[in-house]
Order: sequence, then structure tokens, then C-alpha cells
Amino acid sequence: MAGKPKLYYFNGRGKMESIRWLLATVGVEFEEVFLENREQYEGLLKEGALLFHLVPMVEIDGMKLEQTKAILQYIAGKYNLYGKDLKERVFIDMYVEGTTDLMELIMSHPFLLPEDKAKHIEVIKEKAKKRYLPIYEKVLQDHGENFLVGNQFSWADVQLLEAILMVEEISADILSEFPLLQAFKERISEIPTIKAFLQPGSKRKPQPDDTYVTTVRKVFSMYYKVAFN
Repeated sequence: MAGKPKLYYFNGRGKMESIRWLLATVGVEFEEVFLENREQYEGLLKEGALLFHLVPMVEIDGMKLEQTKAILQYIAGKYNLYGKDLKERVFIDMYVEGTTDLMELIMSHPFLLPEDKAKHIEVIKEKAKKRYLPIYEKVLQDHGENFLVGNQFSWADVQLLEAILMVEEISADILSEFPLLQAFKERISEIPTIKAFLQPGSKRKPQPDDTYVTTVRKVFSMYYKVAFN
């Protein structure tokens, strides 16, 4: 019997959070190994555990997987959240890529210089309200169904909810002009496994703080000069 998936990342959201969301949605318990210092990361490199020298890395079903999208596609496919055919899968991928773009914009915020953060918040709100959220509102309006693809719950629905909640942390009334997304949020949030993941005490991570930012910089600083803005 296979053990629980093991997630290697920092003790924070970042790119691992969508993986946590998806595993929690399908009711799969998982373990986490938090990278707290440079030595842990170098140890994984020496073991050959990081093929691309990247995290997130997930041990699952006897494999060590990197690249966030590949990990998410595997989990979604294994647990029947990836459409019934190639056509549905490509739409799921397309919608997920859109929410990923928005979420990565938000993920970059804690790493910006203090003087850039206020302007960046306005950029996030503008892009969410004018570019991204109207797309998903229109998708729901055009087909009149409860889910984004094939009238069936999928990985795309999970990630859209995650993105909505991230934007609402920045602008609580962001959905005021999007009634279908408001209803979507309420509907998907009531799925039992998701409802449990949204409760205090779950493995959902809070918004990034200074400790998270410092840890990420410390672990990666010798290998990468990352432009976060």
C-alpha cells in the first residue's frame, strides 16, 4: 500500500498551495517537509531528489515529481478531475493557466520592495476586475452550468476558487460585479472536502509574511538572483 504523498516546500503558500488544495479536495492526506535553511535544499540536491533543482517537489506513487503543472495534472487525472476527453482537458488546462497567471501576480507581491507594493496592489485589482474575472463570469454565463467544463467538477473549478479567495484577501468586494462567480464561490466552497480545507486547523496556509519571504530568499539566494518585481 502506497504511503501518503510527501510535499517538499516552504511553510507557506507559493506554488505548492494549489497542490495542497487539490489533494485536500480529493480527500488525500499528505505529509509535508518544510525547507527552512540552505542545508536542507543542498541535501536534496546531493541526493538527486530534485531533477530540475526546483520545489515544489512531491513524492507520490513511488515517484519524485517536480514542475507544478505536471504534478497537478497527475493528481487531477488520477482522481477524475481532468475531464472525460481531450477536448475537455484542453479547456481545463486553458482555464487553469488563466488562474495561474493571476495567482502568480499575487504570489510575487510579498517579494516586492516596500515602495512598489501599493502600486502593485492596484495592478492586481485592475487585472482581476478587468481581465481575468470577466472571462470566468462569461464562461459560466455562456454555458449556464454549475462548473467550468463539461458540467462536471474539475481541477479548473478548484483552482478558480483558490484564485477568487486570494483576490478577495486583497479586495473583499472584488466579486460585486460578478454574480455568477459569487454563486460559484458559494457552491464550490460547500463541497465537503473543500469546506473542511477552508476551516481553521487545516493544512491550508495563511497569507505570506516576512518570515516566509526571508526563508525563500535564504534558501535560494546562492543559486539564483531572482527578480521578484
